[in-house]
Amino acid sequence: MTAPARIARPGTPRSSAELIKSEAPVLAHNYHPLPVVIARAEGVWVEDVEGRRYLDMLAGYSALNFGHRHPDLIEAAHRQLDQLTLTSRAFHHDRLAGFAAGLAELTGLDMVLPMNTGAEAVESGVKVARKWAYDVKGIPADQATVIVASGNFHGRTTTIISFSDDDTARAGFGPFTPGFRVVPYNDIPALEAAIDSTTAAVLIEPIQGEAGVRIPDDGYLTAVRDLTRRENCLLIADEIQSGLGRTGRTLAMDHESVTPDILLLGKALGGGIVPVSAVVARREVMSVLGPGQHGSTFGGNPLAAAVGSAVIDLLATGEFQARAAELGKVLRAGLEDLSTHGVTGFRTRGLWAGIDIDPSLGTGRTLCERLLQEGILVKDTHGSTIRMAPPLTITREELEGALAGLRRALA
Repeated sequence: MTAPARIARPGTPRSSAELIKSEAPVLAHNYHPLPVVIARAEGVWVEDVEGRRYLDMLAGYSALNFGHRHPDLIEAAHRQLDQLTLTSRAFHHDRLAGFAAGLAELTGLDMVLPMNTGAEAVESGVKVARKWAYDVKGIPADQATVIVASGNFHGRTTTIISFSDDDTARAGFGPFTPGFRVVPYNDIPALEAAIDSTTAAVLIEPIQGEAGVRIPDDGYLTAVRDLTRRENCLLIADEIQSGLGRTGRTLAMDHESVTPDILLLGKALGGGIVPVSAVVARREVMSVLGPGQHGSTFGGNPLAAAVGSAVIDLLATGEFQARAAELGKVLRAGLEDLSTHGVTGFRTRGLWAGIDIDPSLGTGRTLCERLLQEGILVKDTHGSTIRMAPPLTITREELEGALAGLRRALA
C-alpha cells in the first residue's frame, strides 16, 4: 500500500507516545491496547501517526471481514450520506425493506429485527426467546430459563455477564440477572440433563472466539439442533464473530447444515463503517413481538441499512467464503510448521485461528508486543493464546508474511 500523505492538525499531539499519554486522564481505562496509534488504513494494512505500516491480523474481531474501507462499502455509505441518515423507526424509510429481505435470503430465515451492536442483538434475542416461551410454549410467567455454555462470550451488558464465567467481566457488577443455566461447552449429555419444562432456548456460539477459537466436535451442532427440536425449545446461534464469511461458509452453522431458530449477527454486517447488528429468526418466533415491546432509535437506520445491504451483496457472490476456505488451508499449514517452534496447539476454521504458545516463551501479550515490532497486529486471550482473524481480502503472500513474522517473534 502506498502510504497516504500525512495531514498535520495544528495544536494536536502528533507522536504515538504523546497521543497515548493524552488519553489517560480523559478516557475510561476499560481497554489495555497495544502501544500503537492508528491513523489511516486501506485493505489489510493500517498506518500509525508516524507513518509505520502494520498488517492487520485481527480485523476488528471480524468487524472488518472485507478489509478497511472496502470500495463498495465506502461508495454505499457516501451515496447514502448524501440522501438520508436517520428517521427513527417512527417512520418508514426506503432502505429498510431491501436490507431485511436480503439478510433473510442470505441466512435462510424469515424475519429481521435490526439493532446496532452485538450485545444488543444478544439481549434482543433473549427477549424474543422469552416472549416465545410465554406466548407459544406456555411456560408460566417469569419462569423461562435459557441454557448457555461455559467459556461463552456474548458481550458485557449486565444481563450478559450474568451468565459469563469470566471473573474480569463479572466482578463488581452484581447483582446479576436470573434465568440462565450454564453447562459445559461441547457436552451434549450435560445439555440434555439441564433442559426441563422451563427451558425457553439454548444460546451457543458455534465457535467460541474469545475463549481462543474453541471448535466443538463434529456433530455437536447437529446434536444441539436435534435436542432442542425434541424438547420444544429454541436454538439461538450467536454468529456475531463467526458469521458472514469468516469460517469459509456464510455462517459457521453451515458447516453442519444446521439452521437455528434465532440467529444473532453483528460486527462484519456493518462493514467496519457503522455499528449494525440483527436478530434473524423464523417467522413464528419473531412474530411474538408487537409494537412498543422492543425498539431502537438507531436500529435499522438508513445509513446502516445501506451499508448492510452492500455487505450482503458482497457475500451473495460467495467469493469471500471461498477465499476464507482456501486461505484457511494456508493458515493451517503454516501453523503446523510452527509446531516445533513454540506453538503448542492451535485451532482453525477458515481464516480464524486460536494459537497456543509455549508459556516459557512469554504471555500472549508479550508475543503480541513482539509481533507489533514485526509490523503485525494480533490480540491475545487467556494467558498464552493469541488469535488471528485477518480480513478476508488478505492475499496468500500477505498471509505467509504474517506467519513468517510469527516464526520470528517466537524465535
